[in-house]
Amino acid sequence: MATISEQPATARPTKVRYGIIALIFIITTINYADRATFSIAGSQASTELGLNAVQTGYILSAFAWAYVIAQIPGGALLDRFGTRRVYATAIAIWSILTALQGLTGLIMGLSAVVMLFGLRFLVGLAEAPSFPGNARLVAAWFPASERGTASAIFNAAQYFALVSFSPLMGWLVHDFGWRTVYWVMGGLGLLATAIFLKMIRSPASHPSINAAELAHIEQGGGLIHMEDSKVRAAFDWSAVPKLLKNRMMLGIYIGQYGINVLTYFFVTWFPIYLVKERGLNIMQAGAAAVLPALCGFLGGIIGGYVSDLLLKRTGSVDIARKTPLTIGMLLATAIIACVFVDAEWLVILLMSIAFFGKGIASLGWAIMADVAPKEAAGVASGVFNMLGNVGGIVTPIAIGYIVAATGSFDWALIFVGAHCVLTILAFVFIAGPFYRLSFAK
Repeated sequence: MATISEQPATARPTKVRYGIIALIFIITTINYADRATFSIAGSQASTELGLNAVQTGYILSAFAWAYVIAQIPGGALLDRFGTRRVYATAIAIWSILTALQGLTGLIMGLSAVVMLFGLRFLVGLAEAPSFPGNARLVAAWFPASERGTASAIFNAAQYFALVSFSPLMGWLVHDFGWRTVYWVMGGLGLLATAIFLKMIRSPASHPSINAAELAHIEQGGGLIHMEDSKVRAAFDWSAVPKLLKNRMMLGIYIGQYGINVLTYFFVTWFPIYLVKERGLNIMQAGAAAVLPALCGFLGGIIGGYVSDLLLKRTGSVDIARKTPLTIGMLLATAIIACVFVDAEWLVILLMSIAFFGKGIASLGWAIMADVAPKEAAGVASGVFNMLGNVGGIVTPIAIGYIVAATGSFDWALIFVGAHCVLTILAFVFIAGPFYRLSFAK
């Protein structure tokens, strides 16, 4: 095969970047399915292991504690050692830790609560580089006019994970027991590691890309040399306070926290809500979770496409990103209406509308690709994901206490809906205009 420099400039562009985003989507689907394992297995596991609502809430939050703590170190590792090496190692480790959760309750002398909390905590540490890694790959492989769609695709994997894996995990729990969920998901993750290592390269050195596609990416603002070892940035702690002192970045970070409250409700308590509050069995809950998840997936794709279309037509990043985000979050407040209805089909419909809206609004990673400083992209993304995933700590615990105190999920749904409004205020009014931040002197 001819090298990139030897290829004719008039050649039709290859489409390697589409294969890259497809792989990122698959990896992120497995990532979110691993996060949701206890939400599917939790009802049966809690009964067998004797866990109450507050203990369940803390176990569901364990992942997010570690995920938040490890975001800045994870971003620094990505900046220092590159996405391919760090991300692949992370996938392998979190997959092994997921499989180990299936041994909970089988080890004499080790509390089930301690073991589940500890292993989910370690999974959170291992998964920390995943979304900053996704953002780096999108920034490297896609021009600005395609980043909204690309980011929406990998972000929509959080919904597709439940579309594709909720029925599978529900069936595994029902027919083979809750432990098999962890063993199957761990095995899939190890397979994904091997595929990731085979396919992921820097755009500038990928063997399948041609000069025309590389030029298309670079001319559109793609950072094609980001993953090259010669241009990797050393970690600089001074970047962190600079990010936190910037009004635009602070608004983006608060907004991502607000939207993640809805995300974590869905991947932690939602199936349990369907079982405990709405009286479904685990098979029914797994099936019922599919429609809201599918709507969230479709909303994510539509939101990304519309955002990029608006960017091409208006040239305004503000209009392109904030318009779908605002509309989507307004739709997401439909989750509050579930408090006032009894029919199961109506609850699922309202949840579907809410997650369709949340999908449309899921443009945070596209915004980060637009605004993160080139010299600290990994750290900026790490801080973004760190503060955003505080919602993963707050949500499971808060809902656990709310349910324990009130005996229902009504105030829990209001709590989630209020954060949809916070998201709009943060992205639109606190952040102000979007622009590419730079620390260069």
